[in-house]
Amino acid sequence: MTTRPTCAVVGASRDRSKFGNISVRAHLQQGYEVFPVNPHADEVEGLPAFGALADVPVESLDRVTVYLPPHLTLELLDEIHEIAPTEVWLNPGSVDEDVRARAEQLGIKIIEACSIVDLGVSPDAV
Repeated sequence: MTTRPTCAVVGASRDRSKFGNISVRAHLQQGYEVFPVNPHADEVEGLPAFGALADVPVESLDRVTVYLPPHLTLELLDEIHEIAPTEVWLNPGSVDEDVRARAEQLGIKIIEACSIVDLGVSPDAV
């Protein structure tokens, strides 16, 4: 049995025009097991949505990709540190100097780039 890589999309949206939704679809298309994280949604793209990263029902995550404004990303960093995913993607608009400083303080290696583009997918094509 092969296991698919896992990805939590924090800031997953029910609005198909938002990057937090496009990311869910792009990661699914590329074979990821996707866990949308949105405390205001029951489901995103037919997948159950989780209120927090800690609620995601897997032992470990290969990727956490964040679509939140910097002040919410900052609040999320302790939770990211706690679950220790393999990769942490902070997409455009989710990071500022305070986020960078706190991530460094916690020893979280962040990737500041579009995780959708990293998949080899154009956000416009999803």
